[in-house]
Amino acid sequence: MTDLTRTEIEEFWDSWLAVNREAERIGDWRIMADHYAVEATYGWMYAPDEQFMAVGRDQIRDYAIGIEMDGFDGWHYDYVATVIDEKNAMVIGFWKQKSGIVNDATGLEYEIRGIGGSWFGVERQTAGADTNKLKFSWQRDWFDMPSTAETMMAILASGKAPETLLNRMKVSGLSVPGHYTYAEMPSTLWPPPVEGGTYVTQKNV
Repeated sequence: MTDLTRTEIEEFWDSWLAVNREAERIGDWRIMADHYAVEATYGWMYAPDEQFMAVGRDQIRDYAIGIEMDGFDGWHYDYVATVIDEKNAMVIGFWKQKSGIVNDATGLEYEIRGIGGSWFGVERQTAGADTNKLKFSWQRDWFDMPSTAETMMAILASGKAPETLLNRMKVSGLSVPGHYTYAEMPSTLWPPPVEGGTYVTQKNV
């Protein structure tokens, strides 16, 4: 249980949606970093033994919504459904990932198919400059990697990929900041309080 009210979480979430739209408008997602706690973690999986993990607000700004998002100007991540759990101070947002690049054959944007989303933990901060403010203490994303690869290849084949996206596609592999093998991850794949058993709802038998 937390002391956060649903109204507080909803207001914080609305501010998150607003900063997402502004980030997409200006083509720079780094402005979203202030929604994260100083020691927040943010991760997702590229492959079973290639994970992404940013630890702390600075790495989230520089890696997760910096290096990882550079080149995706014009793309938009429209939240199509939201689930708020005020009891456990969690939010799940489901989004569609669209490129802003039109497929001439269909007249539609290239879109990464499959269900994509983000799972967030919300906490009231108790120390420092953020005292009493709500921030994300962790975030974990999921998306359909095979569909992502297929869509990227289709954009490349169309000849419509901008230079910024072409450059971003060259940035891959474990040498990129924030990329780790599973054994080397600096935080847990499941969010730390979940991995620690705080929210267990079904015991192993």
